[in-house]
This record gives sequence, C-alpha cells and structure tokens, in this order.
Amino acid sequence: MVTILPRIMLKLPVYLDNNATTPVDPEVLKIMLPYFSEQFGNAASRTHSFGWAAEEAVKQAREQVAELIHADPSEIVFTSGSTEAINLAMKGAFEAYASKGNHIITCLTEHKAVLDTCKHLEKKGAEVTYLPVNEEGLINLKELESSIRPTTILISIMMANNETGTIQPVREIGTIAKQHQILFFTDATQAVGKIPVSVTDDQIDILCISAHKIYGPKGAGALYVRRRNPRVRLVSQIDGGGHEKGMRSGTLNVPGIAGLGKSCEICRQQMNREASRISALRDKLENALTQFSPVSVNGCINHRLPNITNLAFAGLPGNKLLTAINRTIAVSSGSACTSANPEPSHVLKAMNLDDELAKSSIRFGLGRFTTEEEIDYTIETVTKLIQNPGAL
Repeated sequence: MVTILPRIMLKLPVYLDNNATTPVDPEVLKIMLPYFSEQFGNAASRTHSFGWAAEEAVKQAREQVAELIHADPSEIVFTSGSTEAINLAMKGAFEAYASKGNHIITCLTEHKAVLDTCKHLEKKGAEVTYLPVNEEGLINLKELESSIRPTTILISIMMANNETGTIQPVREIGTIAKQHQILFFTDATQAVGKIPVSVTDDQIDILCISAHKIYGPKGAGALYVRRRNPRVRLVSQIDGGGHEKGMRSGTLNVPGIAGLGKSCEICRQQMNREASRISALRDKLENALTQFSPVSVNGCINHRLPNITNLAFAGLPGNKLLTAINRTIAVSSGSACTSANPEPSHVLKAMNLDDELAKSSIRFGLGRFTTEEEIDYTIETVTKLIQNPGAL
C-alpha cells in the first residue's frame, strides 16, 4: 500500500521581501517578552534588582552580537538601527578626524542612508568621491586605491547590496584602508547573519547591524567600533547621559537589544545550514524564471547573498508586473526606504541598466521561513504573467 503524504497547505500571501524586513523569530520574541512586563527595569538603574536584570540582558546581548562578527563585546554600541548607526559612524568620524582631513570615499550603489549622509557632510565641508561599479555591481579596487588622497579619512563601502545581494571584496578593501591608515566603515546590514563576517579578518574598523533584517525587532541595531589598532574615535551625535561609552546617549531599548542578541545567536548557530537551504530555493526560482528570454539576473551571480535574486523582466511594464505579483506575493522593486519613489533604482542605473529595464526589475528576497511550496507557487504565478503579458 502506497502512503500519500498530504500537501502542506499554502498560506497566502507569500512573503518574499525579506531584505526589506523579516518576521521576528518566535525564539527571539520569547526572549524579549519578559523585559516588557516583568523585568522592565532601566539598564542604567544600578541600585536595584530590576536595573540589574536589564543590565545583565544588555551585557549578554553585547556578547552575542560581538561573537557573530568576531569582535570584543566592549566594541559594540547599541543604536536604534542601521540608519542611526550609519549617521553616527560617518558624521562622528568626520568630526573626530577633521584635523586630519575631510575626504570620504564611498560608492554609487550604497544605501540611501549612506548617500544622504554624504550629501549632508558635503554641506559641512566634506569632499566625497563616489566610486562607480561595473555591470555586476562591483567596485574596482584599483580605482579605490587611486582615489585615496592625503586628506582621506574614511572609506565607506557596503558589504552586500540590499537590492542585488552583490558582495563587495571587503577583505581587500580593508587591506587597502589599513595600508593607507584610513578608517574602513562597512554597512553590513544585509550581510550579517547571512554570510560569515569577521571584523578581524576583514580589517573593518566600523560596522553596522540592524535587528529587523535578521529576524529580530525593529528599532534595535548596533555599531561595531574598533578599540585597538587603531582605536577609533567618534563624536557622539546624540547627547545626554553619556550612555554607550558616551557615543550614544538615551535609555537603552532593553527588549529590543535582548532580541537583537538572540537573533545574532540563532544566526551564528544556523547560518551555514540556512544559507544552503535558502540558496537552493533561490536557485530553483531563478532557474525556472530565467528560462524565459525576457528574464535575466541583475548583479553578481558568483558573489552575492544566498537569499536574494534581482530579476529584470525586459519588455514587461514594471509597475503593472509588480502590482500583479503583489496581489498574492510580497516582493519589491528595490529598497523599502525608496519604494514610493517612481524613479528607477539608483543601484541598477549605476550598474548600467537603462531606465526601462531598471523599472522592470524585481527583487525576490527569501528567508528563514520561506517554504518550497511558496517558491513553487511563485514560479507558477510569475510564469503565467510572463506568458500572458496582456493580462497585466
């Protein structure tokens, strides 16, 4: 007798926008809940048990974050997320090292949090070099090195792109920065928890993390700030109380920080296994859709995050295609921070895509809770739209 296994019931809508945000892992939520109602103390209240419990939660989270990126716990500064961390890193370094110079090197495909911070600093007297990228989204290391000036104080290159998943050669960038005694800051928001990250091996001086990209809560993040060889100095951007070694004042978000710590611990334990499973599902989706001539992959296939594919649907109306897919599948055309902008992605344009192709590109972001049934449904749904463009 043949046993027929029941097909897992598919729940709609399908969520494939995990590079915009992720659901909170149940294990993370479980860790957080007591700090809302039972152990609700202020981590700075060091004269009673409620404060001690909160302080201990923060201490443990600092260790968990540090362990994931191979840092020392004393080098972790908690923030409200990566945008705040980026502002602290870049504005703080610009002010701290003003006596040395005013030149910053970054890249055209950075997140708007970096690019807009650079624009702000230019108004304050900074000189910024925006490196181009090739058609895969990678910078040229020779161009990077040739852009260095005696007044260069900071190199800011993201580790992995939020729209294409392209991974930059951070270890080589770190080596160049170290040789020229320049600080190297990397926005690792998309990379941490998905691929191995070592601030030591990659010679990174400053790095940012956001909890909600790794199955933690929104409103919690961290900035790694190197303490030796060199000891990085940052001028605080939020004053009042001297929290976080004076770099970031404000009552600590204990539930969020505890959640961030647990998220990092889970990622450290499951990263390799998770990446293998998710990349297999990503490849299944990608291979099924790219068999159609209008569909091609944007970005670097050999050096990218395991969970993301950015597909160009040549000749198909981008807005209509996105609207049709989004009826039952949550995907996006690029960064969530700029999704309301009708302009084509600045990332794809920097990679030499024309406006029409950039507007017809869609990012599929898989995650920890993505199932094979969901990928099968996505393949079936998008295939029908490709084969019947008149229905859009």
